[in-house]
Amino acid sequence: MLLEYSVEKPLNREPPLRDLVQNFITGTSTAYDRNHGPLPHINGDTHMLRIDGLVKNTVNLSMAQLRNDFPQHEVIAALQCAGNRRHTMRTELKEVDGIDWNDGAVCNCTWSGPLLCDVLSRIGLNVEGDAHVAFSCHMTDCQEDRYYGSSISLARCMDPKMKAILALDMNGAPLTINHGFPLRIVIPGIAGARWTKWLDRITVQNEESSNFYMQRDYKILPPEIDTRKKADDYWHKAKPLQMMPVNSAICYPATGDTIFLDKLTHGELEIAGYALPQGDEGPVIKVEISTDQGKTWDESRILYPSPEELSKPSATEKYKWTWAIWQHKLPAEKTKKIDKSTKIWSRATDKAGNIQRAEDIKWNFRGVGYNGFGEIKNLAIIDTHELSRKAGNMKLGNGYKA
Repeated sequence: MLLEYSVEKPLNREPPLRDLVQNFITGTSTAYDRNHGPLPHINGDTHMLRIDGLVKNTVNLSMAQLRNDFPQHEVIAALQCAGNRRHTMRTELKEVDGIDWNDGAVCNCTWSGPLLCDVLSRIGLNVEGDAHVAFSCHMTDCQEDRYYGSSISLARCMDPKMKAILALDMNGAPLTINHGFPLRIVIPGIAGARWTKWLDRITVQNEESSNFYMQRDYKILPPEIDTRKKADDYWHKAKPLQMMPVNSAICYPATGDTIFLDKLTHGELEIAGYALPQGDEGPVIKVEISTDQGKTWDESRILYPSPEELSKPSATEKYKWTWAIWQHKLPAEKTKKIDKSTKIWSRATDKAGNIQRAEDIKWNFRGVGYNGFGEIKNLAIIDTHELSRKAGNMKLGNGYKA
């Protein structure tokens, strides 16, 4: 088996934010990469998934069996790294322990394969009371462990409405190597750290996964835990991060941009981004913008899913775990008031009423689960129509210039 990259230098990449929000469904080549080790090039024809633990019979299933012997299901769900937007926590609040992510460690894709509950039901369970389902990839060493592992509750796995899927396909085609070929677990509403890629083992067990990335990472520690030594003494007390909070980000313009407006724009500043619901409590129903540090908020337009789509009876089920792509055209009178000191904020509200709030923004050592207001600042607005008038109809280019 070929290993691409190394344990010491995994592939971690996020796309340009403007590219990220061009489509409701994120293109496979655009979707971010997050890894703790090299990419294993696996032969999908021979790869097997072992299912063991508290089951009636240990089984080994081929990818062909998963594709052909079980009903195939599809779900649209946002995949979000637990450390998405870590850069803002690091720069606006306090230094954190973790690789730097801006706002692009998220994607919204279509995932398909058999429901995990269908597979486990056919195998049969030997479980009394609460249990967990652990997902593992033993294809390669990781930076902090000999394999990658995660787990969620058995109850969630066995609820068909939660759409936990053994994903074979992404956006209508087989998974790419970067995104877990030939098999990954997809758990809508749950942090990406639990969506184990290159899946080769599922274990039904009485306890959580003992893997490093479940027990000593991806947890929100109290603010007073601010060193590795303190964290070492506290990891066992904190629960693993599962559901991500409601969130939003401004994807363009970017902080520090110089923006040229002409008569065709009517002096309006176009702002756009994405918004995410909390856990299972979507879809996002509202995104607002503030240019006065939260004194007043103006509602934006949600482009995708469209208002027509969101009004359908099936909307909650279909878009529960998706992001929303939104746009706001700041009126000319407000755009004229923007200067280098202006901060533009965004905030999202989901169907359950979860909303981004300033009082909820708390620092944590690993910088995970950050959901402060989306923010851009240090913009320079240049009215080219006014410049042309003053300079004898001198023509300047339109659009954004970084």
